[in-house]
Amino acid sequence: MWSCPRCGRRFTRSAQSHACGSYTVQDYLSGKAERSVKLYRQFEGMVLSLGVVEITPAKTRIGFQNRRIFAAVNHIGRQHLAIHIVTSRPIESQRVDRIEALVQACYVNHLRILSPEDLDGELLGWLKLGYAWGEE
Repeated sequence: MWSCPRCGRRFTRSAQSHACGSYTVQDYLSGKAERSVKLYRQFEGMVLSLGVVEITPAKTRIGFQNRRIFAAVNHIGRQHLAIHIVTSRPIESQRVDRIEALVQACYVNHLRILSPEDLDGELLGWLKLGYAWGEE
């Protein structure tokens, strides 16, 4: 692991390109609708239940990392969360809005969380796949 000497953020590759800054989850949640913040907190709890997870907020998203960032909240809207989960294979589900194939065995699966009912066993299974990918 490599840590940026300016911001202290951890990466798997030396001198990883990133935007240094001191960001907090609270900063990201500031001014967001109460309903969406509650939904975020429920999602965060689900992710943290997986094991050792570091929350890595940035300017434009909140990442969840074990060795690598395997999931992130990319946007908090008034009625939803836009998230992604990185896995070694694409998630085949109508719940997935789009999939980015970055390199072999690295698929970024984008989806929306619209309600607490979306925080279900299926999503937990996908997060477990992401967590495993993040440990590689």
